[in-house]
Amino acid sequence: MLKRSKFAVVLFSLLCSSQVWAATSDCFPFVGEHYKYDVGWEFVNAGTAEVKVTQRGENGYQVHNFARTNGFFDMFKKVRDTLVSEGICLGDKMQSTLFWTDQLEKGNHTKKRIDYLWQENKVKYQNNEKKLTFDVQAGHLSVLDAFYLTRLHPPTKDHPISIPVFDSEKKYDVVVKLLKHQKIVGLDGKRIDCLVIQPELKTEGVFTSVGVIKIWLTNDARRIPLKITAKIKIGRIVVRLTEYSKT
Repeated sequence: MLKRSKFAVVLFSLLCSSQVWAATSDCFPFVGEHYKYDVGWEFVNAGTAEVKVTQRGENGYQVHNFARTNGFFDMFKKVRDTLVSEGICLGDKMQSTLFWTDQLEKGNHTKKRIDYLWQENKVKYQNNEKKLTFDVQAGHLSVLDAFYLTRLHPPTKDHPISIPVFDSEKKYDVVVKLLKHQKIVGLDGKRIDCLVIQPELKTEGVFTSVGVIKIWLTNDARRIPLKITAKIKIGRIVVRLTEYSKT
């Protein structure tokens, strides 16, 4: 949404058959959230994005993301991207179970799917017709789930966090740093204190060809993502929250 720090506030141990299943609220208190964003290229509106978080069974969750360019930018780089992440709560820990994408960009249509077979310490990966299996210990998350874990346990100035992820045939630790505190204007027009964090991603996001990413989270218990910036080859993408609700 990541030089590497050896400090880690969240490390998953190997999950075994005796692991206790837990209610979603125990590890993932974001069910019911709904966001809408404007996506801009520099100072020009380029499209929109929408995120919905729903319950899956008693102890599971799903995060559904959809991003699209508007009519003008469709002429240059048409984007219709869907990303879905699913997971479960095992005790007080998150465990990804599924991550899939359906991406249409510049006329190229790509479908990817990752099944996190945590009970077998395996991951099945599919990119269109390409199918692979990897040895991946339980506790590895999708990059999207890693973002939500960061909202739960954000970094501090002196202590970045490190989260094990698997994405796009890569197993690595996403390192997330706190850059600074900064006040920006929120949905109510008031200035809100935010944590400005930087994840060191090694794989692509909703819009491809993304470089350095910065995220502004409200400095309160909810840690709502108000703003995201990402450097690209020409200029930068700016994502701003326009609507937020939680049921």
